[in-house]
Amino acid sequence: MSNSDNNKDKKNESNKVKIIWDDSKMQMNYANVCNVSSTKEEFNLLFGANQSWAAQQNVRIALSNRIILNPHAAKRLSLLLSNAVQQYEEKMGEIPMDTNAPQPNIEESSKH
Repeated sequence: MSNSDNNKDKKNESNKVKIIWDDSKMQMNYANVCNVSSTKEEFNLLFGANQSWAAQQNVRIALSNRIILNPHAAKRLSLLLSNAVQQYEEKMGEIPMDTNAPQPNIEESSKH
């Protein structure tokens, strides 16, 4: 390796940003339901818990968190989740999806 290559490697290392994850104010919530909506400027992720024990015609979801992302952060999240699910399924097997589960009526889901 030449001197110029060594200098480039050192310069690249010094330009790297070190990310420090500060979890001192982090809160934890459990969610078994997630919904996403978007506008031109942002993506809204709604997280909550379906606490119903039996199939019902009307299911009330207790929303706990709303996360708002700009489009770039939403795309990064999408890629990270896709990669994480792929790695999980490679180790644990395919995650089954209940294709017969009722789909929410978005208009009614926003009414209280």
